[in-house]
Amino acid sequence: MSLLFTPFTFDAPSGPLTLPNRIVVAPICQYSANVGQATDWHLAHWTQLLNSGAGMVTLEATAVSAVGRITPGCLGLWDDATAAALSDNLQRARRLAPAVPVCIQIAHAGRKASSAEPWNGGMLISSAHGGWQAVAPSALPQLPQEAPPTELTLAGLAQIKAEFVNTARLSQAMGIEAMELHAAHGYLLHQFLSPISNHRTDAYGGSFENRIRFPLEVFKAVRDVFQGALGVRISGTDWIDGGWTVDETADLATQLKHAGAQFVHISSGGVSPLQKIPLGPEYQVPLAKAVRERSGLTTFAVGLITEPVQAEAVLQRGDADLVALARSFLYKPRWAWEAAVALGGEVRAQHQYWRSLPREAKNIFTDAKIGMR
Repeated sequence: MSLLFTPFTFDAPSGPLTLPNRIVVAPICQYSANVGQATDWHLAHWTQLLNSGAGMVTLEATAVSAVGRITPGCLGLWDDATAAALSDNLQRARRLAPAVPVCIQIAHAGRKASSAEPWNGGMLISSAHGGWQAVAPSALPQLPQEAPPTELTLAGLAQIKAEFVNTARLSQAMGIEAMELHAAHGYLLHQFLSPISNHRTDAYGGSFENRIRFPLEVFKAVRDVFQGALGVRISGTDWIDGGWTVDETADLATQLKHAGAQFVHISSGGVSPLQKIPLGPEYQVPLAKAVRERSGLTTFAVGLITEPVQAEAVLQRGDADLVALARSFLYKPRWAWEAAVALGGEVRAQHQYWRSLPREAKNIFTDAKIGMR
């Protein structure tokens, strides 16, 4: 039997959360919100992903405050307006799709905030052009030519932790089953972890224990209020000498496990333009394997896993427990259907789509209960 199409259950505080298969749609930023509020674009996008056949769909990086957005177009969840827009569009999408668990990634961009969208260059936006002042562990810019962020005070740290808690409460209130904190790709929580971006001399900088202190505090505060499956996306390495390492990632994952995490999602890089990433098929899988073996925590592998046989092999080797894909689902919205045909699996699908299967393919469809909520 295909491991990729074997169910997986998280033991969350609210009770078991079972995924019908081990395919996860990873967060995919769309930069299409209106002052943080989800739009018609999200309704169409989420409806498509929820009909993809994946075992769980993760919503894009969702800012815990307006200041925490990467770009002016980033999705947010911090007040009544952003909550109403996200909830309305998500619930409508769920009514048009099989019953699929939803995970939300909550995030703060830190020094990468106030940036232009990727198709507009991605550089920091000045206040004269609608930008805002970014904050970070230290007053160090991402790029030498950029304006430095404001170093966070202890009061600022307390405020951001409260913002994460607020977003977690709002997420739970709208029936979202899982959540991951974004501590990867050079955003705020990763900025605390990495000695490249964290030059603090107080209790939140310097040693490994100090650098993980704030991310752990945020995790524990969120764990206290969010009862679904909870995990963290971590850059397994900075790909630069003197940066965050895979050994540190494994040690952090062990502490997260003891603090009540259900999973870690292992990516890499993003904190320095000097990174040297050895891009290639499955290039991040060894990081996931190392973290899984050292911590014993449920682990997602991600990164240039594009073919069903690749994904299956990752699981068969024991390198990870689940496989996450992002761009592949933008390019092939029914990637999981193709994987089911290739590996002899089954997927939940709406009746309207059943006639789409090629005549020579074995039936892969199971009946879909419409609308999880």
